[in-house]
Amino acid sequence: MSEAYERERQNNDRLSELSNKVSALRGITVDIYDQASSQSLIDNTSETFSSMGTQMKGSAGRLTRMAASGNKVAIMKLAGICIVVFLVLYYGLKLIFGGGKS
Repeated sequence: MSEAYERERQNNDRLSELSNKVSALRGITVDIYDQASSQSLIDNTSETFSSMGTQMKGSAGRLTRMAASGNKVAIMKLAGICIVVFLVLYYGLKLIFGGGKS
């Protein structure tokens, strides 16, 4: 009888060890999935910035053509818009990040 109890105890110990290993493997699998998801996010962000760069080049080309055509009113409007956007961003960021300072 004692031998049967000993085997049962050994089986329980091994089952516990196996359970621990399966839990560790599951944790590793979850970590791999998280890393793959974040890599996908990085790839998508890279594609977005690449697309934005292409659009910026196209806009810069159009602005260059406009400036070369000598349309003074359009150039003044563009300069005014750039100044207003800069000021809004400057004071908006100053308000958000530096608003608590006296």
